[in-house]
Amino acid sequence: MEKFNAYRIFNEDGKIAARVTQMTPDELDKGEVVIKAEYSSVNYKDGLAATGAGKICRKFPINGGIDVAGTVHSSSDAKFKVGDKVLVTGFDLGVAHDGGYAQLVRVPAAWVVPLPQGMTTLEAMTIGTAGFTAALSVAQLERNGLKPGNGKVIVTGATGGVGSVAVEILAGLGYDVTAVTGKDGEHDFLKQLGAKEVISRHTLEMGTKPMEKNLWAGAVDPVGGATTAWLTRTMNYGASIAVSGLTGGIDVSTTVLPFILRGVNLLGIDSVQCPMEPRLEVWRRLSTDMKLRHATAIAHVIGFEQLPETFATILKGGVTGRNVVKL
Repeated sequence: MEKFNAYRIFNEDGKIAARVTQMTPDELDKGEVVIKAEYSSVNYKDGLAATGAGKICRKFPINGGIDVAGTVHSSSDAKFKVGDKVLVTGFDLGVAHDGGYAQLVRVPAAWVVPLPQGMTTLEAMTIGTAGFTAALSVAQLERNGLKPGNGKVIVTGATGGVGSVAVEILAGLGYDVTAVTGKDGEHDFLKQLGAKEVISRHTLEMGTKPMEKNLWAGAVDPVGGATTAWLTRTMNYGASIAVSGLTGGIDVSTTVLPFILRGVNLLGIDSVQCPMEPRLEVWRRLSTDMKLRHATAIAHVIGFEQLPETFATILKGGVTGRNVVKL
């Protein structure tokens, strides 16, 4: 029986440890579709899971990786046939079901998205879970009235996976993008992606009033915490904030005033259990009007052996762009 490499996470006497190991297909979790994996990616959630820094995994041992793209190796579901290019992000992948850090991945057919026409598997994982979250954020903002002519749109945590793709997407759609980052050496990178203005998080004046000056027509916020609270105080009338992350903390200290006096909207973005219909629509847009123009600038391709150091870097907030794992 064929053997393949997988980056597997173990709970050894209460201590989380992860390493490359060899498996056979019959050891994988059940599902109708087996994918010969080509690429996965590194998301903040992957770092939490593989290091034990967060209680992410609901079973052990488990193959890490919350997304994957590749070719159908076998399928018992008529919707997919051998040779089809596909991708999977979210659901229980890499959390309660063997994930994408493996050369073979078996998943339920209900999780599988056909690779959009004109998109490669490398491009799909340059987007990955983080990029899909960014695109979902932009789509939700647009559904709530955001248009390019409304004013400036701010992206927090702009050099990270969600942030960098959000800057790229928004700029490509014609929005006036302001990027916020704590990495002062990456301002040129963000301007290359299309940001018209870059603000250093270290010099950002958040103020202390319940409501500050109106600044933003929309916001993509993968940071949370005090940053989200500041955004609620500085949005234009009727503007929305798409919140998808917690790197800045889970507590948000604000008042009801921005919501009842300015009609500010706080939009929760969940890319994990997103239903298939909007999921397919967002992936379609990622191959058309939201297609990344600077994918090569965002993507850094790594191998299995570089995963531990990459996890350490992403948990410290040191990653710029997207780390794509070649399988």
